Amino acid sequence: TVPLGKRPRGIQVSPDGTQLFVALSGSPIAGPGVDESTLPPADPSADGIGIVDIASLKLLRVIRGVSDPEQMVVTPDGKRLYIASEDTGTAVVVDVETGETIATQEVGGEPEGVGISPDGRFVYMTSEQHHQVAVISTETNEVIKVFEVGQRPRQATFTSDGTRAYVTGELDGTVAVVDATKHEVIHTIQLEGEMVRPMEVDLSPDDRIIYVTTGRGQKLVAIDSTTYEPIGEVTVGQRPWGLALSPDGKYLFTANGPSNDVSVVDSETLTVVATIPVGTSPWGVVTVPVK
Repeated sequence: TVPLGKRPRGIQVSPDGTQLFVALSGSPIAGPGVDESTLPPADPSADGIGIVDIASLKLLRVIRGVSDPEQMVVTPDGKRLYIASEDTGTAVVVDVETGETIATQEVGGEPEGVGISPDGRFVYMTSEQHHQVAVISTETNEVIKVFEVGQRPRQATFTSDGTRAYVTGELDGTVAVVDATKHEVIHTIQLEGEMVRPMEVDLSPDDRIIYVTTGRGQKLVAIDSTTYEPIGEVTVGQRPWGLALSPDGKYLFTANGPSNDVSVVDSETLTVVATIPVGTSPWGVVTVPVK
């Protein structure tokens, strides 16, 4: 384990596989509909992005100046982070080397999910409050388009060729299929089942299967990306949120908050092959190739 700071949330790996970027937040934990006046005050001094050296598992430094960060992406060249600042409703662009803020753009209330196209040209950032996605050009760092998706969108993920993106809608149980060349929704996948709350979304290496964690539904669902029909599911831990695939695509990993563990799922059989106890309330998960 690596001591980081308060409330670690979103996590990303640098393109060269040497560093982790972890969002740290001093905001109090609050679910949907919670009266914020009843919560303890936020601690802005705890907000930041922790940078961890993977080889030594040591915290190198913390980038400050980003309020209440949720999720983020790193550009393919490893030079910039695009961070969802939840309490300010903005996308914050940070220079990794200097830690300086390059740009700030309004993207809608309570931004959370962040995805980046494989070529690094576009960033999608979801707004939970306004049920929309803001499209940011990384050339200008400006919002070039906004489009509506499902209710309380949690995450956005691009296909490997950058032509499609998928955005989960927690409250209406949907996954929006997006034409990423036009930045518009072309289909909506409706998931069925009790308490299904789509959270994280990821893709098989060949983009043929869409994987979705369902939060309070306690399942990982596999969807055919051609027919948009579910092809399997497996019960994992409690309220699975974060999702990652092994580099070879053979295993999936779900971060299960209330059960304080990570489920390891065989992607071919969709069976849980291991359960790994971790720290309290795991949120994000990534995989790193072993060198």
